[in-house]
Formats: sequence, structure tokens, C-alpha cells
Amino acid sequence: MSLKTIIIIVITVLLTTVLMQNTEQVKFTILFTDVYLSKLVVLAAVGLIAFILGVIVGRPKKAKYDIGAYHDQLHKDDPDTLSDEDRDYIN
Repeated sequence: MSLKTIIIIVITVLLTTVLMQNTEQVKFTILFTDVYLSKLVVLAAVGLIAFILGVIVGRPKKAKYDIGAYHDQLHKDDPDTLSDEDRDYIN
């Protein structure tokens, strides 16, 4: 088993243990209303929201600019991009 798999299993076991130990109902005040919910439901909802936000924030971003394609398109018709002054300096 890889280290990543072991870490995932350990975190899952710990999370399940914490959730199962907090099943009693408690009063939550949401905007001016008292709601009685199980801690299990609240912890699971917060965990799910955190996971979704983590996936959204952690995904790779799209490249805004493709410099190589821009350069190729810019000099597509003219393969020799040196000026006369540059050619004189090189020679």
C-alpha cells in the first residue's frame, strides 16, 4: 500500500469516529430561528462543503496566455526575424 492510501484510510477512520461520537441534538440559531439538529448532520454538512470548496480551489487553472502559439502566429509568414542592423552586428 502506498503512503497516500494509508493516510486516506487513517483520516477516514478518525473522521468517522468523531462523527459517530457527536450524535446528540443541539440547538443552532440560524438568522433568528432556533433549529435543533444533530451534531452529526452539521459536521457532515460542513465537511462536505469544505471538500467541495477544496476541490474547486485546488483544481489546476487554465493557461491564460499561450506565448508559444502567439509567437508562432506572429512570425508565421516571416521566418527571418532579424533586422538588417542585427545581421550586420552578427557578421
